[in-house]
Amino acid sequence: MKIISLRNKNEISKKVSLILFSEIKKNPNLVLGLATGKTMIPIYKEFIKIVKKSRLELRKIKTFNLDEYHNVNNTNSMRNFMEKFFYNPLKIKKSQIHFLKNGENLRKTCRDYEISIIKSGGIDLQLLGIGRNGHVAFNEPGSPINSRCRLVTLANSTRIDAIKEFGSLEKVPIKALTLGIKNILQSKKIILIAFRKYKADAIKKAIDGPITKKIPASFLRKHKDVTIILDKEAGSLLKKI
Repeated sequence: MKIISLRNKNEISKKVSLILFSEIKKNPNLVLGLATGKTMIPIYKEFIKIVKKSRLELRKIKTFNLDEYHNVNNTNSMRNFMEKFFYNPLKIKKSQIHFLKNGENLRKTCRDYEISIIKSGGIDLQLLGIGRNGHVAFNEPGSPINSRCRLVTLANSTRIDAIKEFGSLEKVPIKALTLGIKNILQSKKIILIAFRKYKADAIKKAIDGPITKKIPASFLRKHKDVTIILDKEAGSLLKKI
C-alpha cells in the first residue's frame, strides 16, 4: 500500500487527474471503475480541464460505476451525478457507460453487472472514496471480504451524510445497489482518495487498525496495488506517512 500526503484537495485533484490522464494515455482501452460523492467532484472537474487542454482521446475507454441508490428519483441518482460531472462534459457515449440499474430482478441485475465487468477484461483502475464509518462504495460496516454485487441497507450515518443532497433524512433512500468488496479487490489498481478532518478517524482505522469487516476499507490492505491519496487533515491521525 502506497500513501501520498498532499496539502489540500486542490493538490489531490491535480494528482489524481494526472494519474487518470497517464493511465488512459498508456492504455486508450482502459476500463475505469468510477465513484460518486463530494470527494470526486473536484477531481472530475480537474480531469475535464486536462482532457480538454490535451485533447486526450476517450472514445475507447469503458466505465463502470460502483453503486446506485435503490428506488431513487433521477435528480438524486448516482447516474445523474455522473452525467453532470463526468459523462456529459467529456462526451462519453452511452455504449461506453455501464451502470447498476434498478429493476424487478435485482439478483440478475447484479449478476449481469459482474459478468459485464469480466467480459470487459476487469477494472483496470478503480477510484474510491471512504465513508466516515469506513465504508467503500456502499459496503457498510459488517460487509465481509467475499461480498459481491448486491442490494444493501444503508447505515444511518451514511444516510445522514446525504441529507444535503436530498433535503431531509426521510427522502434519503434506505437501500442501494453496490459492488462488493470482492469485486473491488479484483480491480488491477485501486486509488482511494480522502480529504478533510472528518475522514481522519476512518482513515486511521483503515490503515493502522486491524483488518476487519467493521471497517470495510481495511480490506484494501489485502490488495497488491493500492494508493491512498490524502490531505494533511485526513491523514492527521496516522502513526506515520
